[in-house]
Amino acid sequence: MPEIKLEHITKRWGKFYAVDDLDLVIQDNAFVTLLGPSGCGKTTTLRMIAGLETPTSGRITIGDQVVFDSDMGINIPANKRHVGFLFQNYALWPNMTVYQNIAFGLANIKDELPKVDFEAKNAARLGEILSSPAEVVKVLEECRDKNGRLDEKKAIIKLIDAFTISQYTAKKLFGYHLEQGRDVSAEAASLKEKAAAAKKSQGLNDAFESTRDGRTVTETRKLTKEEIDLSVRRVSRIVKIGMFMDRYPAELSGGQQQRVAIARTLAPEPSVLFMDEPLSNLDAKLRLEMRYELQRLHVETGSTFVYVTHDQMEAMTLATQICLINNGVLQQYAEPLTVYNRPNNLFVADFVGNPSINFVEAKGVQKAGGAVDLTLFGGRTAAFTPAAPVDLPAWFQKRDTDEAARAEALKRRSAEKSYVEKGNKDETFRYHIAKVEEDDFSLQEEPVLTNEDLVLGIRPEFIRITPDGGLDGEIYGAMPTGMESTIKIRIGDFLLTGVVFGSTLFKIGEKVRIDIGGDNIMLFDRKSGRCIAFGSLQC
Repeated sequence: MPEIKLEHITKRWGKFYAVDDLDLVIQDNAFVTLLGPSGCGKTTTLRMIAGLETPTSGRITIGDQVVFDSDMGINIPANKRHVGFLFQNYALWPNMTVYQNIAFGLANIKDELPKVDFEAKNAARLGEILSSPAEVVKVLEECRDKNGRLDEKKAIIKLIDAFTISQYTAKKLFGYHLEQGRDVSAEAASLKEKAAAAKKSQGLNDAFESTRDGRTVTETRKLTKEEIDLSVRRVSRIVKIGMFMDRYPAELSGGQQQRVAIARTLAPEPSVLFMDEPLSNLDAKLRLEMRYELQRLHVETGSTFVYVTHDQMEAMTLATQICLINNGVLQQYAEPLTVYNRPNNLFVADFVGNPSINFVEAKGVQKAGGAVDLTLFGGRTAAFTPAAPVDLPAWFQKRDTDEAARAEALKRRSAEKSYVEKGNKDETFRYHIAKVEEDDFSLQEEPVLTNEDLVLGIRPEFIRITPDGGLDGEIYGAMPTGMESTIKIRIGDFLLTGVVFGSTLFKIGEKVRIDIGGDNIMLFDRKSGRCIAFGSLQC
């Protein structure tokens, strides 16, 4: 499977930048989820890779083929990129059976394919099976009804599955009536001789493909009925819908229809499989089951999967890599647990995690030993100890240098004739501070920030209720779910969300003491929103 490379990809409509200067490498056999809020540019990115949308500028490479390059004028159409696309709605033909829906796309393929002697190939396969008649008889005997009669339809399906053959070959095999004890050794030998003679006279290889000078000869042709049937049967086994082949979409459940849509996409053996929120139409339980199926499909097919979702739970559970986008700009591209535990900025920390992360505003000054003395929760004091050494003044200086360099680069770009100013401006993410009395942001002026203005990010699982806790609080809300409880703890005018494992019951108004544990507390710069360090908090 190929690697996908996006270089400086931009897509805009007028002054609206759907995707802004995106650089991305999707590795071979990866399962990448494009994650972000509605309108962030994830579906546009997917459609540009697939060839359904034309980028404004940039370069896209799939494997060793450049499929789009704005400078060179290259734009390979979608049907030549050898990719599959699974839509949010199943897009199944209601007047076609499951078999016909899966086969529909295959019947329309006309491409450069190996020149094959199918008559000789089928003769060889049939002769090979007839050479072991006992195995065929064993399969057929399993298809008798309670009256001892042989069920032809069931027998053909069994033969297809047992010997991995098409229905046309299976019907020929059934026509020999081996269950009657016929001696077919002469027929088997004749078929093998016929196949061997064809190989010798036509210079065919072991796959019965024509060769010239050691190379396979190709021709522009459509797939044969035999090839289509083998492909349909192959994918029906993968997604486990072989028993529904004669049904119509209206006779299937939502999950079964989604399996048909997946099978139809897999049938042409695409090098890359694109999925645009394919599970959003399913109920919660079925959505969970289909996540397991997609994981299994990724392993079994060995394909590269690119999956669009706004559901961070889907992204976390399915992906090998998460590509998190906001306002058309890449925020972070890393493994799911890295995105969760080591977010690049406030937006990433807020978007990933359920329940959501707690943000706490603080004023801080770094001491000589490296710890940062903080004032938070309306006057309480705490100390943040970085897990790795960090020099805050140097960090702030680098932040300002980087910002100046970006401003200079933007100034140079704006001088270019082709430059169009971005209408949907990039802004520092406005995080939410949970309070008993919520602030009205519309009435507040923008604060003047200094290098002392910091934000702590505390995951709910880091909040522990303990008699020796350094903070006194009050249970403001509790939602037990059996294995765990999600609680709201009031500290002064502020609220923290915590997760307590076990079946403990909490009462509203109950006084508690809490501690904030772990060495993965996040320290963010309030001005830029970027993450400064990870460490522990002592209250």
